[in-house]
Amino acid sequence: MNKKENFMQEAVNTALKGLRSNKGGPFGCVIVKDGKIVGRGHNSVTSTNDPTAHAEIVAIRDACKNLGSFQLEGCEVYTSCEPCPMCLGAIYWARPDKVYYGCSQIDAANAGFDDAFIYKEIPLPYDQRSIPFEQFSREIALEPFEEWTKKEDKTEY
Repeated sequence: MNKKENFMQEAVNTALKGLRSNKGGPFGCVIVKDGKIVGRGHNSVTSTNDPTAHAEIVAIRDACKNLGSFQLEGCEVYTSCEPCPMCLGAIYWARPDKVYYGCSQIDAANAGFDDAFIYKEIPLPYDQRSIPFEQFSREIALEPFEEWTKKEDKTEY
């Protein structure tokens, strides 16, 4: 096995560890920097009652903590399955250099993890989504943005 295959195997092993210990679904992820694993996560949704505890999110949190940074520049993500829309967004916010994934969305759907409905919801008008969205009290909600734009000691990201 080459290094990339070893890291993918680690992501799969992490998925199996979480699955076998009944922590959550069959997903695992490792984050690598300079040839070393700096973050690891398996799906922990059901064991933590946290719908955001997907493998990639857990691994991103672990890597950022270990690196002391809120960005993953210089890192590669190895995930056992193509990221869902939430994890995809988190990956883009974390800004790693590259993502390697094992299984596809179709493989996940065949195992009962179908996120196609989320992709279908995104382009719908807010009032036609299965969970309706309604903008409310924008004038009040603008205050933090106004303060942010004036803040001189902010850490931009």
